[in-house]
Amino acid sequence: MNDHLEALKANLRDRLDGHKAPFHVGDRAAIRAAIDALASDDPAHWAAVWSAAAAPFEARAAAAAAAGDAAGAREAYLNAYGLLHAGRFPSPIHPAKWDCYLRSVAAFRAAGAFFTPPLEVVTLPFDGRRDEGREVSFYIRRPPSAAKLPVVIRWGGVDTWKEERTDYNEAMVAAGFAAINIDMPGVGQSPVLGSTDAERQYQPLFDWIRTQPDLDADRVVVIGMSYGGYWATKLAHTFPERIRAAVNWGGGVDRFFTREWNLRSASAKSYLMDLSLTRARTVGAASYEEYIERVAGFSLVAQGVLDRPHAPMLLVNGIDDQQVPFDDMLVLLRHGAPKAARFFPGGHMGYGPETFPTVLNWVVSMSRTG
Repeated sequence: MNDHLEALKANLRDRLDGHKAPFHVGDRAAIRAAIDALASDDPAHWAAVWSAAAAPFEARAAAAAAAGDAAGAREAYLNAYGLLHAGRFPSPIHPAKWDCYLRSVAAFRAAGAFFTPPLEVVTLPFDGRRDEGREVSFYIRRPPSAAKLPVVIRWGGVDTWKEERTDYNEAMVAAGFAAINIDMPGVGQSPVLGSTDAERQYQPLFDWIRTQPDLDADRVVVIGMSYGGYWATKLAHTFPERIRAAVNWGGGVDRFFTREWNLRSASAKSYLMDLSLTRARTVGAASYEEYIERVAGFSLVAQGVLDRPHAPMLLVNGIDDQQVPFDDMLVLLRHGAPKAARFFPGGHMGYGPETFPTVLNWVVSMSRTG
């Protein structure tokens, strides 16, 4: 075994043991067996290994659903999803990885039919200036309530899309929120590529919330994770009338888009593989150099966004982030109105036992009535 492959497999096993991406759900034994079966990180081979591992769970799920075994179907579909998600991870840059992605979405949605409350798939027309005829797709789960529900809209970054982190959604639903998940611009089923005005993809969602009699459009909180924190920050400043509060959990806003930082962070040891290709895909760039050129104007300082009135914000990250410059959190604190902030030891996202509870508790406090 070559040194690169040995290091890759060791990294994957560490991620599995630590419940880190891409292994938030999935049968642990099947994941370990798939890791053992990897002979390279060639995308076609990578996808084939994870696809083969998922196939028995897809068959098991379909049989359980046909037999009326809701619990068995839910578990098997989620296991299939987890393996297929690994097969497309971090980004479907090859047709075989794209096939894994499509199957992962199908498996997740099939599992969602057995969630309590169930997963609803909502698709809205998107009439953007350059994207006529496209659609905005998102998921919502609504706990039973006699009163209007506060809403949390959450999205991830370049590799964690709207099917991920069911555990976070369960916590949001248990806290009494309608939980909505959507892809950030440039990934998953987003109708637009990343650009300096891609926040327009959220307009149809905000409009739709106002049409729902069980949702409280005046208590909408957004959470952007990793790269998605950039879009949460921009929405807090561009749609303050639609948002009660916003969380930037690990997103860059200024230096993150410089050539210097992009070159420095492209080989961050905290990332599994293909970070440059994964970033490039978010803006439709054919190369990392093209990506660097396209995002040069993304800085919210350069756009003059950060000194506008904005919704209340919470900033969260790890102080030793290798993927996003921690300085960008300080930039946010120096601009606009005062913000809440909580920084943790460690790297990107500051993951630890108190991180998500900190986010959830703040979101709950900001969504209270009165």
